[in-house]
Order: sequence, then structure tokens, then C-alpha cells
Amino acid sequence: MARVKGTVAAQRRRRRYVRAAKGQFGHRSKRYIQARRSVEKGMVYAFRDRKARKREFRRLWITRINAACHESGISYSRFIKGLNDAKISINRKVIADLAVQAPTVFKKLVKIAKEGKVTEAATVKKEETAQKAEKKASKTSASSKK
Repeated sequence: MARVKGTVAAQRRRRRYVRAAKGQFGHRSKRYIQARRSVEKGMVYAFRDRKARKREFRRLWITRINAACHESGISYSRFIKGLNDAKISINRKVIADLAVQAPTVFKKLVKIAKEGKVTEAATVKKEETAQKAEKKASKTSASSKK
């Protein structure tokens, strides 16, 4: 039986790795084994760093928002809470861009967050809990009278 050699396919496979390692230093761009090792390691880094980039940008946006908030006299956490209570859903990327590009619009957001929206929501919650407590108390007193 004749032996089958996969020369063409093997060469193509090897060439693919060497071409992918083009531009790297020394034997990494010339020899197959080093090129393959280097390319595969690069792919691992690329996968990892695609995830890391998202974290890094979120940290950057939060830092920018925090700096702009402190200039306006409010903390970052109170600002975000105020926006949530005012039912304004803007992502941090847009808020950070507004803080850098359009400070007047950002100041309006800060004003909304600082305003009575937070206190109104808090007072509504307090009133609701007080009403629930009264209902509960009236039910227990009615059942104890029986």
C-alpha cells in the first residue's frame, strides 16, 4: 500500500502560522514551531484583553464622571442614585462624554440628581411604608377585639 503524505495541506497549515507571525522578532517570524507558539500565545492575549478593555473603559468613564461630579459638589454615588431615582437611564459612556464635551448638559443632569427627585422618591417610600404599618396595626387590633 502506498504511503499518503499530506505535504500540501501540512505546508499550507504551517505557512498560515508563519504568515500570522510576520513582523515579529527573530525566529518567531521564520521558524514554524516558534511562530506557532508565538501566534497562539498572541491569540490568548487577544481574547483576554478584549474582556479587559471593557473593564478598563468602564473604570475610565467612572473616573471622569466622579471628577466632574466633585467639581459640581456632589459625590459619584449620590449622582448615580439621583439619576436612578429620577428614572433617567443613561449609560456611563454617554455621561462621561457629556462631562467632557458638554459640561452645561452635565450640570443639568447634576441638578436633576440633586433636586427633589431623590427626596420625593424617599418621602413616597416612607409614606408607603407608614401606610402599610398602619394597615397592619389596624388588622391586628381588629383581630384582637374579636
